[in-house]
Amino acid sequence: MPEGHTVHRIARQLTLDLVGRPVSVSSPQGRFADGAARLDGRTMLAATAVGKQLFCPFDSGEVLRVHLGLYGAWDLYGQVSPLTAGDATRASLGAPRVRPATRLRVGEDESEHAADDGLAWPPPPLGQVRVRLATDAFVADLRGPSACEVLTPDDAAAVRDRLGPDPVAVDDVDAAGEVVVERVTGRGVAVGQLLMDQSVVAGIGNIYRAELLFRARLDPWTPGRRVPAGTVRALWRDWAGLLADGIRDGVMLTREDLDAAGREAARHDPALRHWVYGRGGLPCRVCGTPVVVEDMAARRLYRCPACQV
Repeated sequence: MPEGHTVHRIARQLTLDLVGRPVSVSSPQGRFADGAARLDGRTMLAATAVGKQLFCPFDSGEVLRVHLGLYGAWDLYGQVSPLTAGDATRASLGAPRVRPATRLRVGEDESEHAADDGLAWPPPPLGQVRVRLATDAFVADLRGPSACEVLTPDDAAAVRDRLGPDPVAVDDVDAAGEVVVERVTGRGVAVGQLLMDQSVVAGIGNIYRAELLFRARLDPWTPGRRVPAGTVRALWRDWAGLLADGIRDGVMLTREDLDAAGREAARHDPALRHWVYGRGGLPCRVCGTPVVVEDMAARRLYRCPACQV
């Protein structure tokens, strides 16, 4: 599942390439035809992320809400603005009215793929595209989301209010951290489950959950009320740092032991990025004990039974 950093990157991409412009909105798949008709030709006013949810208000007063869910992803074509200096090589994936030779896919991870047709603009939809957001120079195709709907501002605010704090979307990070402390330490649910509860803290998915708990050397099965408040504050601060890194780099790289060369290698090799996630049965990078894989609330949980006690 795409995690919080991905949705923030998408919001920043749409801010650069769509916000402030009239947007052609369509539903090639047809499942979002009514919503697309309500937004078509309207100007997008903003694109913001809270946790795993994207909110795009339009000048009609309505808000497009997208949740990528387990399988959702965006394909971007045309003049795609660089988010950071590191993106400069892919800043221009084509030109208006000429389909690019590559497309940038943004989902659980980011990757470039060869396009099938180098001439047509706009590019024909690839697969089941729920919604297409387009200008003369830029196309964003959404496929496979768990939610894609048009809301009133009040309804969009109600969705946001049900979410826990997101370090990037709050005015006071420390105050928001105290909200997380209260929501974790006030419950008897396992802390590993609470970190995945989007009403407790927004944006953490399975990868960040496993890595945050390992970095804290905390047993995921510890009930929230037994976790010291100081430990929860440290988890929140660590989450804020990892989220900022993920937004900047576009990858979930959670090992703090890597030097510059190691980080560069990990950017290109997912097997090098994490302490425990995806390493079931392999030796812990710290103590050598085999990493355990368990089920917690129907999701896979990775932990070191020796380090996380």
